[in-house]
Amino acid sequence: MCYRFSTQFTAKQLEEYYNAYELEHEYHLLDELNGFNYPETAMIMDKAPTEIVVGKWGLFPSWAKPDFQKKANTLNAKIETAETLASYKNSVSNRCIIPVQHFFEWQWQDSKGKVKKKFSIGLRDHEIFSLAGIYNLWTNPDTGKSYRTYSILTTEANDLMSEIHNTKKRMPVCLNRAMDKDWLEGRPLQEFAFPNYDPKLVAEDRDIGIADLFFPSVNSD
Repeated sequence: MCYRFSTQFTAKQLEEYYNAYELEHEYHLLDELNGFNYPETAMIMDKAPTEIVVGKWGLFPSWAKPDFQKKANTLNAKIETAETLASYKNSVSNRCIIPVQHFFEWQWQDSKGKVKKKFSIGLRDHEIFSLAGIYNLWTNPDTGKSYRTYSILTTEANDLMSEIHNTKKRMPVCLNRAMDKDWLEGRPLQEFAFPNYDPKLVAEDRDIGIADLFFPSVNSD
């Protein structure tokens, strides 16, 4: 799962990392974004890979009504079922990447989750990296205003994330610089699913600040 991530980067950092230019900049720059606030974030779409624009987290399918988010959670889309579920299947060929510094996950310390430990997870040797997304351009029928809306793809957890997200054992699809292009060009979804793709993730205990508390993934560059 992925419901919170950090976006404390600058336009210059994004432009240099992605070799792109910032076309729009009305997005949130915060240490921790909460997906359930449906924030607007920086994104890069397959149709314009050299442009950094703004997208709204939480995909609206074309048939959605304005109150869709009160009834459905589309912040994440499981990579195993995205091609078949009604909310996502018409958007799986619309690829985007979401720049982040790290994302957050909580490890249950007891069987009921009353005690949790917070971790930030990043990509080794990357100050910025991408989360794989799918998007849809949705027009509000009441106002006529159009939005870019997206979901973050998730997959089964690798060894590191299985230790941290120790209940549902999921993780977002985290792309290194080399994989950004492959994702945007539309390679099959399953090529990005674990264990076919296993990013080199590192974790930090936010309470005590120890990086690499668990062993990092080592199977992919």
